[in-house]
Formats: sequence, structure tokens, C-alpha cells
Amino acid sequence: MRRYEPGPRQFLLGDGGGREQQCSADDAQQAYDAFRAFFDELRADGATMLSIEDPAAEEGLALMLGSGVAVRIRGGEDARTEYSRVEPANRFGAFAMRFFEGGFDGLSFLGEWYAEAAELDASPEDRGERRAAAASTEREALDEVLAIWHDAGYIDPSDRYYVFFDSHTLAEPRADRAALLTLIEKLGLQRVDPPAGATEGEVWVLRDPRIDAELESRS
Repeated sequence: MRRYEPGPRQFLLGDGGGREQQCSADDAQQAYDAFRAFFDELRADGATMLSIEDPAAEEGLALMLGSGVAVRIRGGEDARTEYSRVEPANRFGAFAMRFFEGGFDGLSFLGEWYAEAAELDASPEDRGERRAAAASTEREALDEVLAIWHDAGYIDPSDRYYVFFDSHTLAEPRADRAALLTLIEKLGLQRVDPPAGATEGEVWVLRDPRIDAELESRS
């Protein structure tokens, strides 16, 4: 993640409608103070969007004040545009500060980011299924399964099963659960009924040589 280097950096603040202000700042706090003054001025004038550009890094952040959405933008060879909900609305300042501190990557610590704006209104189950469907190769599908397992998984005491979402309820990580169930089918893994006493949200899967090999190589 890019860190704020000592010395002045140049930012361009705007409202998306032609109003712009150059900002030269020696550190992230100074940049944020300039942003905050510009933000308050624009809000007083009824602006519904505020943008921050870092031309040197080819990165930007757009804050859609009316719809409660943040858009982070990266240019160059690894060009990407991603969307996130800003809830509650007073967190717009936190998004700006994270951008000044760490740029595009620094924003990863705030909210969930999606490649399509439409995903912001999708249910967690829909988002999970789409994520799983995007894994077009076995390698990608295995990587997704392992990422979910490492977040909340273990091998049961009998040494026969992977247990996903240990001690979770069905109301907890819904997107990951939907993704996992799709990936289980895609990879031909064998799901089994959890034993008596298991939490309702747990997913039990018979161990598979492909996943065992990956776990061993990553340990």
C-alpha cells in the first residue's frame, strides 16, 4: 500500500461540475484539512459529489454525497474502478482521510468494494454467487474456497472434514456462504450434514486431496 511520503504532494479537488481547487499538502492531515474546508463549502452550495485526484499516482476518489456511494479509481496498467456504500453518511470524511494516507489500496480497509455499481443493491447471496461464478478455472475456484476457509475454518477432530464458518449462524457471512455453496458444486466437493450440536451456519465438507495439497503448500 502506498504511504504518504514526506514533502508536498499535489491533489485536485472538484465537484464534478467544473469547480476545482488545487491542494498542496505536506502530510495526510494537511490534505484532509483542505479537503474538509472545500467539502463544507460545496455542501453549503448544495453539491452532491466531491472528487479527489492524485495525478502523480494516477488515483482518485469520488464521493457521491446524494446516493451514499464512494468510487475509487486507479489508472495506469492496473486500471480499476470500484464502488462501496458509505454508511453512515458522516463517514465520507473517513474515506477521504484513508485516501490521503494510503491511496487506492488504503481504502480497502473501509467497507466492501465491488467492480459493478449494481452490486451495491444486490443481496449478499447474489454477490456471493456472482463471485463464485467469476472463478472460471479450478485454480481460481480453489483459491476462493481456501480464502473462505482461512477466515473461519478448521479440520474437525476426526480429521475427515473441513468445517467452514465455525460457530457462525445462518445470518452471518451470507455472501461467503453463498459463494462457498456454489464453489462446492463447481469443484465437485462432497458436502455432508453437520453433526448434532453444530451451529446452524456451519458448512461441513469431506476432505479433498486438492485442498489438502494447497493447505500443506501454504503452511
